[in-house]
Amino acid sequence: MDFLNSLPARGDLVELRLGPLRAWMVCHPELVHRMLMDARTFDKGGSQYDRLRALMGDGVVTCGQEAHRRQRRLLQPDFRASRIADYTELMGEEAESACREWRAGQEIDISAAMMALMTRVTSRVLFSDSLDDTTAAQVRNSLSTIVRGLFIRTVVPVDAPFRVPTPANRRYRRAVDRLHGIIDSVIAERRRGAPRDDLLGTLLRSARDGGEDAEVTEQEVHDQLITLLLTGVEAPALCVASAFSLLAQHPDAERRLHSEVDAVLAGQPRPGLDDLSRLAYTRAAVTETLRHSPPGWLFTRVTTRETELAGCRLPQGATVLYSPYLLHHDPAWFPSPEVFLPERWLPGPEQATAASHRAMLPFATGSRKCLGNAFAMAEATVAVAAIASRWRLHHLPGPVGLPRPAVTLGPRSLPMICEPRSGTPVSTPPRTSSLTPRATVTSRAQDPRTAGDNGVDDA
Repeated sequence: MDFLNSLPARGDLVELRLGPLRAWMVCHPELVHRMLMDARTFDKGGSQYDRLRALMGDGVVTCGQEAHRRQRRLLQPDFRASRIADYTELMGEEAESACREWRAGQEIDISAAMMALMTRVTSRVLFSDSLDDTTAAQVRNSLSTIVRGLFIRTVVPVDAPFRVPTPANRRYRRAVDRLHGIIDSVIAERRRGAPRDDLLGTLLRSARDGGEDAEVTEQEVHDQLITLLLTGVEAPALCVASAFSLLAQHPDAERRLHSEVDAVLAGQPRPGLDDLSRLAYTRAAVTETLRHSPPGWLFTRVTTRETELAGCRLPQGATVLYSPYLLHHDPAWFPSPEVFLPERWLPGPEQATAASHRAMLPFATGSRKCLGNAFAMAEATVAVAAIASRWRLHHLPGPVGLPRPAVTLGPRSLPMICEPRSGTPVSTPPRTSSLTPRATVTSRAQDPRTAGDNGVDDA
C-alpha cells in the first residue's frame, strides 16, 4: 500500500514492470474516469479477470463489453430502487439476528460474523430460503478459502504453480467445486419447485431450452449466481467489519454515530425504510470507510486497440491498472487521507470538494459501474445501525493490525469485545478535528447524485 501511495509523485500515468511484463498505473482521477467511460477501448481483462472468469464464468462482472449490456439489462430490475426498498426489511432482520446472541464481554470475530450476515442476506436475495444453515456455512467457508487463494492467482502470470497438488491448492479446488455444486443443486431444486420472486426466478424466467439463439443459457444462469454470490458477500462484509474497526479507533465519530442511531431508531431494534434517509451520519461513516479501506482496491483493464492516455501511446493488449485505494489516499484530493472523518461527506467545513467526489470511486463508474452499489450502501448502513443500536465494539488490547490486501482489502480476522449499550440517546459531541482543505488540481464539478459519479450518494 505504501508503494501504491508513492506512485502519484511519479506522474499521472506510471509504467510498472511485473517481471517480464509491463503495465501502466493510472494515478489521476480524471484519467481514471476517461478510461472507465470508454469501456470499448479499455475492456475488462488481464490476469485478474482471466482468473476470475475461470472461477465465475462469463457473468456480468467478468464478461467482455459486447455481452455486458444485455446481461446488465437482465439483472438491473432486481436492483432498482423499489426492489432495494423491499430488501430493507430483510437486511434489518438478518442484521438484528446476527448480533442477538452476543453476550457482554464476549470476544467476537467481527469479520466472520459479517461474512455470515452477508451470506444470509445475499443468498435470500438470490434464491430466497433455498440454503439451510449447514449449506450457508459451507458457502461462507468456501468463499473465505477462495478469496484467500484468488489474489495470488491473479498476480502470478503462469498456471504451473497452481497445478501442483499442495495443501493450499487442494483446499482452493475443493472450495471452488463445493460452491459450484451448491449452486447447481439450488438451480435443480428450484426447477422442480414453484417459481419465486427472487433473482434466480428472474434468470429462470428468461432462460430458454438452449440453442444458439437462447437469450439466457443454462450456463449463464449458473455463472450469474456464482458471480453475484462472490461479489455480494465478501466486499460488503469487509466494509462493515472495517467500519466497526475504524469507529472503535475514533471515539468521537463512534459517539456521534451512536447518538444518531439512538435518536432515529428510538428504541426499535433495526432501521426501517423510512429511517435510512435520516441516518445521514451512519451513511457518511460507511462512505468514509469505503474511502479509507475500499474492499475493491485494485483493478485491471486491457486495451482493445492502440490508444493514447496522458500523452502515452499504449499498444493493443496493454494492461492498465487503477486503484481506488491510491485515489482515496492521495492528499491532493483528500486532505489528511489517513484520518477517518465521516464529516467529509456531510455539509460543513470538512465537506469533500467536487474534485474529491471525482476521486471517490469505490464502485467504479461508466457502463461497468457496480450493478449493486445502491444495494450495498443500504445493506451496510442497515447493518451498522442495527448492530450499533445494541452494541459497542472494542478492540482487544494491543496494536490494531493493518488490513491485509488480497483480491479484496480488509480484515480477514477481527476479534472485538462486545459491550452492551443502554440505547439512551446521548448528545452529539463537539468535533475536535478540523481539516484545512489543500490546493487541488482544478476538476470539473459534477452533481454526485447523477450517473457516473462516485456511487455513494445515490442509493
